[in-house]
Amino acid sequence: MSYDAADEGLVVVQDPGNSDGVRRRQGWKEKATEQLQNMTQSYCSRAYLEKRLPIINWLPKYTVEDLQADTLAGITVGLTVIPQGIAYAVVAGVEPNYGLYSSFIGCFVYALFGSCKDITIGPTAIMAIMTHEYTQGLPCKDDTVALCNMTVLLTFLTGSIILLANVFRIGFLITFIGRPVISGFTSAAAITIATSQVKGMLGLSFESEGFVNTWEYIFTHLHETRWQDLVLATSCVVALLFMKWMRNMKAVLPQVSDKLGTRVWKKALFISSTGRNAIVVVLSTMIAYFLRELAPFEITGDITPGFPTLSLPEFSLSCNSSDGNSTEYYNFLEIAGFFSSGLAIVPLIAILENIAIASAFAHGKAIDATQEMLALGLCNLIGSFFQSIPTTGSFSRTAVNSSSGVRTQAGGITTGLLVILALLFLTPAFKYIPKPALSAVIVCAVIFMIEYHDILPIWRAYKWDQIPLWVTFLVCLFWALEWGILVGTGINICLLLYMQATPIITVSLLQGAEEGSEAVVVVQPALGLMFPSSELVKKKTADAGVSHMPLLVVLDCSHVTIVDYTSVKAIQNLVDDFSSRKQRVAFACMNSRVKISLQSLIPNLEEVYLPQQSSSSPSPVPLAAPLILNSSDTSGNSSPTPLIRSDQGSSSVKETNNTNEDRNNTDTAAKTVETETKTAATTATPTAAGTVTTATGEVTTSTAVLNTG
Repeated sequence: MSYDAADEGLVVVQDPGNSDGVRRRQGWKEKATEQLQNMTQSYCSRAYLEKRLPIINWLPKYTVEDLQADTLAGITVGLTVIPQGIAYAVVAGVEPNYGLYSSFIGCFVYALFGSCKDITIGPTAIMAIMTHEYTQGLPCKDDTVALCNMTVLLTFLTGSIILLANVFRIGFLITFIGRPVISGFTSAAAITIATSQVKGMLGLSFESEGFVNTWEYIFTHLHETRWQDLVLATSCVVALLFMKWMRNMKAVLPQVSDKLGTRVWKKALFISSTGRNAIVVVLSTMIAYFLRELAPFEITGDITPGFPTLSLPEFSLSCNSSDGNSTEYYNFLEIAGFFSSGLAIVPLIAILENIAIASAFAHGKAIDATQEMLALGLCNLIGSFFQSIPTTGSFSRTAVNSSSGVRTQAGGITTGLLVILALLFLTPAFKYIPKPALSAVIVCAVIFMIEYHDILPIWRAYKWDQIPLWVTFLVCLFWALEWGILVGTGINICLLLYMQATPIITVSLLQGAEEGSEAVVVVQPALGLMFPSSELVKKKTADAGVSHMPLLVVLDCSHVTIVDYTSVKAIQNLVDDFSSRKQRVAFACMNSRVKISLQSLIPNLEEVYLPQQSSSSPSPVPLAAPLILNSSDTSGNSSPTPLIRSDQGSSSVKETNNTNEDRNNTDTAAKTVETETKTAATTATPTAAGTVTTATGEVTTSTAVLNTG
């Protein structure tokens, strides 16, 4: 009885360790074991560890100069993040100390796993407003402890979802969110955040949601404005803007010829400018403390001192019912249902912000998006054990970090240590921080996030991008931030599909080089061939064949890298249509992948050369007669003359005279007719060589080429 190893799914291989040449059988278990060993070796290699743990790369090369630069940059960022952390916690709707908890743990985690030396992880304005958006719908929102616990749970889920997206390689989905959508969302979020702080600058106290609702309440309660808060807030805004502008003054910029004393005071001005938030908050706090008996300002109040307790997030919720007579319990799934779309939107916004900042500060280097997602996910996941609110990269603090001369990710360690010192020793003083000063800090931070400077470049680059830009902006501003980014992304995808479904299709008539040789019709789609455009390509190719019976029609696949089944089926129907009327249709410039796909349904596929193909390509069936084109560039490469062009413009016909010079400097005269149309090709029938008769009976000159070589 014969035995076939393939019957049991086995592969017969030569055992390299067997000197007798005895052959052994390798089954699926051995295959799986071998693949597992290869994966283990790959993941445990030093190269992989250096890629996923960047600190291994820069720590052995760390110098004293690096330590000095990182320490200075870390202190500068720390002076910025402490007041911002407190302010953003208020925006998120939690106690101020949670903002400080969020400001240090991400610094340590990113120092280990981060790939960009400039990025600082912590609370941001957009993440704070998104956190507030998705925690205000929770039950027991009036219970401060329960609300803070659920915010920490949102941080845990945000980190977990980012890590899962990284593991399953679905981070590519963020590429469908175009720059116009991000610009519209960021601008609307900045205006929404600034609006939410106006009441703090006026000394008003009320609950509101959204841009329109907040302004309604502001005008309703305008007569309750506290002039002391308004004066302090206005003074803080003026001081912050002046100190920001001061950093860019020519008199402050360091010069090579500066003496030591000049360099010192310029550096002092630079540090005071970058640390302007801390300076303004400290001065405001001192004023509020000395006037505490009069209580002229609304102050922050008591802040819980000390290091946060290391613990798991609360996965359930219990609070008093609305009538106060019973206790309500909610399990994890019910809480996740309350978060609803926030479980997707908050991680998405965190990834978008961090990747955008990494790209902006990459200094021309390629960024590792996978590593950035890993670092960001771990920052949020580990941060949730330290009572952190959702965090991501901060553009303003990253800019401060970069301009302060940070050299490695170790700068974040200094920032984290400074925040911990503030938690341990300075929280009693934070009680007197005036709320108008914090509101001024937030407003001055977010007004520069309004990306009005993108409007004109977007208009000049691609006018259709104005649609997702303004739709995203208006929906975010007047409806909800999460719906704005979803609607804007949907419009972006629709525009992308429209461009894929309506590609420019060029139909060219190539005249034979020898007398009596037939011309060839070449159809070339400009954006590949996938199912959205398959019917349009099929229609234009069929129209070209009918218009130029009985000439050979060639589908030029130069721009086609892949075809799907729908497109292959459409091309099969096209070939059958040509065969039914005894007309040839061939294909050119196919790569191996496209050729295999087409041959799956069209085994008798005919392939031909076009003049622009290189002689090193595989040898398909040659054309009946050699072809040349009516124009050549300096490199000798030829391009077809378009006769019929399908694009978005209106129909037009023009006749031009072209004079070309061949390689022997011999003049060649030719007349070219170029017809551009969007909807349908002009029906024409060939007559004598060099002419085409249109449906109206008008005789026009087609491409006539004289071979003088």
